Amino acid sequence: MYIHIGGDVSLLKKNIIAIFDMDNTTTSKWTRQFLQLSEDDGAVINVSDEIPRTFVIADNGAKTNAIVYLSPVSSATLL
Repeated sequence: MYIHIGGDVSLLKKNIIAIFDMDNTTTSKWTRQFLQLSEDDGAVINVSDEIPRTFVIADNGAKTNAIVYLSPVSSATLL
């Protein structure tokens, strides 16, 4: 099954590792550091021009790091 996360992006449900609400999770220094390191590695994809409400971590099918998708869709809707 596919899950539409915004823009023109849909992910296979089995490839989704985690779905996080931006407002509740980015208060942690560890989360901010993870997002910054992922961005530095080029592993962050913003799926829309809208303000992101959620970030989705998904397996990219390779042995490298996962991909972080910034989505305007709320985590409650995606879950």
